[in-house]
Amino acid sequence: MALWRAYQRALAAHPWKVQVLTAGSLMGLGDIISQQLVERRGLQKHQRGRTLTMVLLGCGFVGPVVGGWYKVLDRFIPGTTKVDALKKMLLDQGGFAPCFLGCFLPLVGTLNGLSAQDNWAKLQRDYPDALITNYYVGCCPMRCCYLELLPVLEGTSALSLPHSIISTLQIGPGTVRQPPQSGHSSFHRIGLPVRT
Repeated sequence: MALWRAYQRALAAHPWKVQVLTAGSLMGLGDIISQQLVERRGLQKHQRGRTLTMVLLGCGFVGPVVGGWYKVLDRFIPGTTKVDALKKMLLDQGGFAPCFLGCFLPLVGTLNGLSAQDNWAKLQRDYPDALITNYYVGCCPMRCCYLELLPVLEGTSALSLPHSIISTLQIGPGTVRQPPQSGHSSFHRIGLPVRT
């Protein structure tokens, strides 16, 4: 609890810096978890450059873009009621998420050395699954919690990053896509090309 309060104080004092660092840290941690628990690479085969790329992407793109969007969203829809939260979620998922993913996925491809043609093919292949996964993961808590437990977007925390980012941290070219789990095609893993 003390750590959380310290984080909240730092966030209040330096919102932009803390948000950007939080986004980078979460994306780096997500890549570490992906490599170690999902891909089971082990420490010897851990791709440190990939993790660093994700940290830099979080600090340089995701944190500033998402943080800026939430500030705009809070100005556009002020308020903290359940209806306000629903309006914000609908604008976020209906307007921002498609545009953000359309920028994020090609940026990741470019940072991983894909040619323009390969990047376009990857975007066409992965974008629909990423967007569906984002909708499933991003909207289901709203329905499941009946708006009781969903925090209202305040524009001051990078902790509410789009959930689709997590799904983009996995498999690379040449990897066979896994069949959908539990009958949901949105559970396909989408992701970064793995440099060998």
